[in-house]
Amino acid sequence: MEMFDKDVLTVDVGGRLRQLRMERNRSMRSLARASGLSTNALSMIERGRTSPSVSTLYKLAEALEVPITAFFRLEPPKQDIVFRAMAERKRVPIPKGQWMGLGGESFTGRMEPFLLSLEPGASSGPYGMLHSGSEFVLCLSGQVEYEVEGQRFVLKPGDSLIFAAQRRHRWKNIGNDTAQAVIVLANFEQGERPSEFHVSSSKKGEGFSDEDLIDQAEGMDLADEIDEL
Repeated sequence: MEMFDKDVLTVDVGGRLRQLRMERNRSMRSLARASGLSTNALSMIERGRTSPSVSTLYKLAEALEVPITAFFRLEPPKQDIVFRAMAERKRVPIPKGQWMGLGGESFTGRMEPFLLSLEPGASSGPYGMLHSGSEFVLCLSGQVEYEVEGQRFVLKPGDSLIFAAQRRHRWKNIGNDTAQAVIVLANFEQGERPSEFHVSSSKKGEGFSDEDLIDQAEGMDLADEIDEL
């Protein structure tokens, strides 16, 4: 049985979609043509009359040239004490999985914890990512492989990993069952949203097997990687 519903959206993206479209001076007809959707479907989404599927969100993100996380980017009031009930978690679908916020989006400090639920084969993509601050990983279930600058670590339930996030890294569920891991990003630069790397880069591809892609990734700087996202 799946431990999560990969199509669950806990944020109404309709208003955000309209905002992104208007900021880019895109008509509904133009966006419909670029995304392959009908104008009626777009209108229904923007008015909150229907919820888009995960695949539809990726089509819209590509047409608007934004990461999928742009649809969920909210600025809630910041607090120095944050309690987050399980039913209130912010959820963002990713290919073969789901990202769940654990309150970091509302915390005043530079710390962002989140929970990843990953189906077998789910990965952050072939290129890897890097950002400021530190990254802590705790595997709750399944098997999650982390690669940090060529070093590979297989995390099983109870295993943890911590590293400087400026080192290029990526993850993958290498097991046959759904895996869950808590990731905590801390001490990142003011204004940076490092969790978006973990969500946006996951659409880029599967697996760690293509060594050519690894070599190519090592030659990319952070600006190039952001452009790719």
